[in-house]
Amino acid sequence: MVSPALNFFHPYFSHSRPNTMHRYRCLEPSCHQTFKSTHGQTNHYRTFHINSNRRQQPVPENPHAAPHGPQDPDVPLEADVSLAPTMDEDDSVLLRATKMLHPGLNGLPCDESGNPIDPHSPPLPRATPDNDNWAPYADEIQFRTAEFLYRRVEMSAPNIDYLFDLWGHSMAAHDGLAPFSSYDEMYQVIDATRHGDAPWKCFTTTYDGHVGPNDPSWKSAEYEVWYRDPDVVLANMLDNPDFDGQCDYAPYLRRDKNGRRTWSDFMSGNFAWNHANTILEEHEDNRGAMYCPIILGSDKTTVSVATGHVEYHPLYISIGNVFNTVRRAHRNAVVPIGFLAIPKNDRKYDDDVALRKFKRQLYHASLLAILRPLLPAMTSPVVRDTAFSNNLDGPGGRRTRALTEHLMNTWSPLHLWNVFGIDDDVIPFTFDFPRADIYEILSPDILHQLIKGIFKDHLVEWVGTYLVMEHGEAKGKQILDDIDRRIAAVPAFPQLRRFPHRRRFKQWTGDDSKALMKVYLCAISGHVPNQMVRCISVFMDACYIARREDFTEASLEELKNAIRRFHEHREIFRSTGVRSGFSLPRQHALSHYPSHILQFGAPNGLCSSITESRHISAVKKPWRRSNRYEARGQMLVTNQHLDKLAAARADFVARGMLSVDHSVPPLPFLSDTIEGGIGVNDEAEPVDDFVTGNVILARTRESSKHYPGNVNDLAATINRPRLPELIRRFLFDQLNDDNNISSNTVSLDNCPPISSIIKVYHSAVATFYAPSDDSGLRGMRRERIRSTPSWHGKGPRRDCAFVVEDDQQPGMKGLGVVRAQLFFSLDHQGVTYPCALVEWFKKVGRGPDPDLGMWKVRSDLVGGERETSVLHLDTFLRGAHLLPVFGEAYLPIDFHFSYTLDTFDLFYVNKFADYHSHEICY
Repeated sequence: MVSPALNFFHPYFSHSRPNTMHRYRCLEPSCHQTFKSTHGQTNHYRTFHINSNRRQQPVPENPHAAPHGPQDPDVPLEADVSLAPTMDEDDSVLLRATKMLHPGLNGLPCDESGNPIDPHSPPLPRATPDNDNWAPYADEIQFRTAEFLYRRVEMSAPNIDYLFDLWGHSMAAHDGLAPFSSYDEMYQVIDATRHGDAPWKCFTTTYDGHVGPNDPSWKSAEYEVWYRDPDVVLANMLDNPDFDGQCDYAPYLRRDKNGRRTWSDFMSGNFAWNHANTILEEHEDNRGAMYCPIILGSDKTTVSVATGHVEYHPLYISIGNVFNTVRRAHRNAVVPIGFLAIPKNDRKYDDDVALRKFKRQLYHASLLAILRPLLPAMTSPVVRDTAFSNNLDGPGGRRTRALTEHLMNTWSPLHLWNVFGIDDDVIPFTFDFPRADIYEILSPDILHQLIKGIFKDHLVEWVGTYLVMEHGEAKGKQILDDIDRRIAAVPAFPQLRRFPHRRRFKQWTGDDSKALMKVYLCAISGHVPNQMVRCISVFMDACYIARREDFTEASLEELKNAIRRFHEHREIFRSTGVRSGFSLPRQHALSHYPSHILQFGAPNGLCSSITESRHISAVKKPWRRSNRYEARGQMLVTNQHLDKLAAARADFVARGMLSVDHSVPPLPFLSDTIEGGIGVNDEAEPVDDFVTGNVILARTRESSKHYPGNVNDLAATINRPRLPELIRRFLFDQLNDDNNISSNTVSLDNCPPISSIIKVYHSAVATFYAPSDDSGLRGMRRERIRSTPSWHGKGPRRDCAFVVEDDQQPGMKGLGVVRAQLFFSLDHQGVTYPCALVEWFKKVGRGPDPDLGMWKVRSDLVGGERETSVLHLDTFLRGAHLLPVFGEAYLPIDFHFSYTLDTFDLFYVNKFADYHSHEICY
């Protein structure tokens, strides 16, 4: 059933679109790729044909391994590192950037006693066993069996015993044995692994005040805190060969090809550079040392919704030297070092001032005890400014340790708490550490401050409040129900979390809030004032910009502008009576993000989403593997075993005894199939391999029983009678040497005949550079673009995609949007052409919608039928997500999202589908 307010268009017969996209052929005779401009032609030739296996040269991290170059005029530095691709030195087209390392704390090499050695000498050999020594494992089979059963499939102990029993019986006929006799033997061997060893320890603490006979139980309870020596954990981390080439040994300033400052990883920020200056000024004998910032994360998590003691409070540690991509990939760069105590109490004591104070004191005292081994050299790496609580955006100065001490010596405890928010009974754990000002080491947090905080808890809630205030409770709830239906009606897209049962569930996760951000604007548009939509749109712009992997001076200005516009447009909530003011800590925190980026690089390397994801492997899965009785001890052992297995693998790989998990292919993926492609149910995934961004057909072709190989029979099967003509005109454009002649201007008789069979595929896979999203170590990401007649039994799924129309134009001005109706390949004159039959959308207007900030497109129609053409997959960039323009009409209750692209005519190009989309859809 379709609402009369919506337009319905038949999805089949169509006309062709003039093929004016690519008119210049590749200079390589054997390559048939074409381009719209000579710039694209030259870039393709230099990338793929000068040396088809060349990759971008990694930046040398040892300062003395980098070539010397011109020094920065403002900051005298010693090193100049080229970030340009590895190509001929006399190639004047290449662009260069510089990475200038700190001249003092620059990680000069030394021997095991700390004595400096010649920086140009090769590294000292690691004290490692022979390359055939698998100790404590007997051989490779034993190690790989233990790793597979314990780390990869997480098999239970009884099942491990059963498997080894079967294995032993099968080997008995050949006088052989299973790798282990039992799970107990396997666990003992894992325990004996020395790599990654950081034993768990425990201390107990109690309330140190007076405890009377009638006092609550929390005062007399003992609290256990489990921890690892952070010095040992950090030593293991720094010694991990898996991080080789993926960490910085010194603070640095990076400038782009135009000489402008850029910020990305933690060590590129001002904080690391300035603290290195301070350390060197205070102690000149630190010259040549390696600056190693400590990053801490702590967050409670629940492992079960059942009753009982199911909460845990893990403490994680990392270092600022590793790249953000490594930290987000959880390759043992974020390690649990503690499980903090959680005091329990009866409900009647929930508001007990003494209990709240004890919890704060217990937290800081526990951190101090755990981190004390780092006291001689600890430096914390993060910062956030604060101001007065009743006017956070006012002119109040930044809080510092010196200011706090002055206030505590001046004012009474009551005045300190009421006016300044200072509890003089709680001393932050950082007071005992040098250069660890608590007011400078609280990091920006995109997840809790921006996504869960401003977006979910503020803006979404305020919209609901406005609707009820404006329309009354009954009408307001009716509109909210329609908003939910709109959210559920958006088309499918890789990794898009759906809300089939609306948003009325008890516990929101960070992923739920992120998913809602992607589709919320189109759902509320038409139901709320335009300024309210504009407010949320510019906030989301700020949020998405803040999540980027790299920042330039221009993108920082873009962020500042988005924050300024958000502050202007949020006044709509004040003028409509929803809010009386905006002095909210999480909203105020957004104002400091530009300065956070200057200090610490990209916030996505410090976001609490990293530790929340780490909860799964460090807390939730180990808890599920336990027998639930006194589970914490079992969880600690599981974490220790996992760390040892990971460290052992890294050591075996470094010694050449095992292949790396993510092998580097000999050539970029340029064929028409994926080697070891992602599974049929995988929508998108990070890619760690060195690959060239492209779009290629899926690995498996569809059966000829469903899709005839003859082009005429295929056209009849899929009800596309013009398919043979479109393919012939496509071949003409591919083979035509005259750029002034298009296939649309010649007779069909002059177009090449189709002589090969047609192979049909239900999807293509796009690989592209998207470091701001969930990507691999090198910033690459894969996603699947589908065109299938049946998707989970709910009708066809025909995804949309971006195609490059003009690579000289920025953003959407150079991109087109198409809907894939058929993926196929054919051979002609010995060349395989991966193709797509597509329907076109045309842009509406000359820029984005002023309220939602997204471009609009509509179906490109000629004579009431949609324009179609056949495109080479080389013209595809990646998938595109379209959101319907709902207007003010209500959506039918039973409307299904699979109807959306066929039912609506006008769409928004969703730049909030992911962070890469936001970077290209402007």
